[in-house]
Amino acid sequence: MNKTRFFVMSQLAALILSALVVASCYTDVSTVNGRALFPVGWMFSEREEPVTASNGMVVSTDELASRIGVDIMRSGGNAVDAAVAVHFALAVVNPEAGNIGGGGFMVTRMADGTAAALDFREKAPLAATRDMYLDEEGDLTDKSVIGHLAAGVPGSVAGMWAAHQRFGSIQWEELVSPAVELANGFEVKERFLGSLSSTMVESLSNFPASAAQFLPRDGQPPLVGDTLRQPYLAKTLGRIRDWGPGGFYEGETADLIVAEMERGGGIITLQDLAEYTAEWRDPISFTYRGHTVISMPPSSSGGATMAEMANILEGYDVGSMDWHGPRMIHLYAEAWKRSYADRNHYLADPDFVDMPIDRITSEAYARVRASTISETAATPSIEIGPGMEGPAEGENTTHYSIVDAAGNAVAVTTTINSWYGSKVTVTGAGFVLNNEMDDFAAKPGTANQFGLVQGENNAVAPGKRMLSAMTPTVVANPDGTLRMVTGTPGGGTIITTVFQTISNVLDYGMNVVDAVNAPRIHHQHLPDQIYFEPAGLDPETVTQLQAMGHTLFERTGMSGDAQVIIVDGDLLKAWSDPRRGGQAIGY
Repeated sequence: MNKTRFFVMSQLAALILSALVVASCYTDVSTVNGRALFPVGWMFSEREEPVTASNGMVVSTDELASRIGVDIMRSGGNAVDAAVAVHFALAVVNPEAGNIGGGGFMVTRMADGTAAALDFREKAPLAATRDMYLDEEGDLTDKSVIGHLAAGVPGSVAGMWAAHQRFGSIQWEELVSPAVELANGFEVKERFLGSLSSTMVESLSNFPASAAQFLPRDGQPPLVGDTLRQPYLAKTLGRIRDWGPGGFYEGETADLIVAEMERGGGIITLQDLAEYTAEWRDPISFTYRGHTVISMPPSSSGGATMAEMANILEGYDVGSMDWHGPRMIHLYAEAWKRSYADRNHYLADPDFVDMPIDRITSEAYARVRASTISETAATPSIEIGPGMEGPAEGENTTHYSIVDAAGNAVAVTTTINSWYGSKVTVTGAGFVLNNEMDDFAAKPGTANQFGLVQGENNAVAPGKRMLSAMTPTVVANPDGTLRMVTGTPGGGTIITTVFQTISNVLDYGMNVVDAVNAPRIHHQHLPDQIYFEPAGLDPETVTQLQAMGHTLFERTGMSGDAQVIIVDGDLLKAWSDPRRGGQAIGY
């Protein structure tokens, strides 16, 4: 840590700094309790200015998609209209995660305070069986991760239609048309190529339609500045534009999906497609530091798990602790271990499993869980089980946040699980199918591709939605006004990343740039270790945490891709995570 910058700060200097902060209307939180905010060597700055606007804001992982959302609001659409348009645009320009062949979740909080949660998670095909991914010896195969059998029934198109039917204000055709134009050709930028590593190129090359679409230069990716044309995707989006969900779940697109299944040994049928529905559910709502946090219920585990960890930490004065100091990180890790232990045991598709959601999200239960935390020593995960009696996602998701001039807020997290999902592009339809079947507990008690060890409640069953960690979230001030919209991709790290963006703001007073750019940590109960990003922790802090009994692991890659909007008086202030290079755009 660069202690020399902050070794001695007189009260006079602090007062001068405070005056400068007020004068600039920009919260400089480069110090918290006298410590440098970010450790020496951290790659992102705490000195950047947020994107600000007065009328509306879209923040997503791609500039083109964000701009389309703003254009929709400029033309009279609301935040939900913009969300629909952004979703379909991301299916074109961010095909490694944006999609029409996957699913996701939407949380809305309208200007009148009405909140809603939309579950458009994929479902297991009706021909799915509990042990379909095990070999003759009972061991897991890779069929839940790659290839046709890995795909669940897609929910994205049904989800966007349901959102528009309930909250949309302009014509459906106007929302899908920009994506059709993009599919006819857009200029490739560096961000797009970030997903096409040599390993990914090799994987996509195994599927002819995927290679033809994404590797147009004789089996290699396009170059920066090339125009990527996806004519089959343009035709599919055109059918969706003209016929709504009927242009996807019926007719030519449905026939192409089923033909692809038959070609590769998949099991999605016309019946599966025709019977798919998105579901409106009651959001998870809880209070943290006096603010109301609104998030996603099962089949996402995000809201309930985040409620438990927040309720546990509510009992500690986190904001008085050094940010990313050993005490703060220790308490985060201990709260997260207990929350993930419950998440992995109890949570699943609510249409199939009864869950103690009210108990998990209660303050009383959090006090019981907190009573087992030592403030000086780590509790081994092997000693932490689910806290009640009961029955025995991919890094490459994408999130976007939107607020309109009226104060309507939308948070959407959507995915095909791994980058490019199953790696299978539907021949003649131009979109990638998900590999969300791996988010089931294909063999309960065994880790999935994100290391999450889940229980019997999340076992494969026909028509069942697989458990997710996606956590689109809206935060309201104590007086009921809008404060924050947040979310991220990141597989099992999603919940802890979203919580950290909220805690950075509510506990430590960070502005939106610092809340997003700050280094992240993670613990998910099993494996029993605290993950941190490269150069994301001070070595002295690592040593102190190890002395408390924690195992720490420095990741080789980054954690998440948060897209965050904060309301500051009459201004919207936003920041797109530099970890993947998106863009916040407002007007």
